[in-house]
Amino acid sequence: MEEIYKEYSKYVFNYLLSLTNNVEIAEELMQETFYSAIKNIYKFRNESSLKTWLYKIAKNKWLDYYKKVKKIEEIDIEKISEKFLLMDSFEDNYANRDELINIYKKIHKLDEKTKEVIYLRIKCEFSFKEIATIMGKSEEWTRITYYRAKMKLKEEMRNE
Repeated sequence: MEEIYKEYSKYVFNYLLSLTNNVEIAEELMQETFYSAIKNIYKFRNESSLKTWLYKIAKNKWLDYYKKVKKIEEIDIEKISEKFLLMDSFEDNYANRDELINIYKKIHKLDEKTKEVIYLRIKCEFSFKEIATIMGKSEEWTRITYYRAKMKLKEEMRNE
């Protein structure tokens, strides 16, 4: 399990940090995620990748945390835009930093589930099937949500 932790902890932490925007909470939830994974490793059936399974546990830990404090914060994509801007594949399409910031402002206005689909697809480079597994939705729902968001963003960019 130590090897799994070394390989995936960075990814799980960054995912949780993007959800919480708080280093301490992300660290705590990451530890809970791996503790839960260790306790429930026998439930892992290779129906998804190990990384996807860990992300799903992490998401559930994040949701549990906010249910306990009865406070769901909006994911502030603008605060973490620096991390998104470092991603080559997305940045290649939009060389202008101001244009990228404008895109993230538009993403920020989307509903939470749509933002999460976009984040998991663009930043984490998950397949639609993996995103569906993480979010507990169908692959079709994930594809449609991503496609509609992409079309909406393109339309907004054209209207500017």
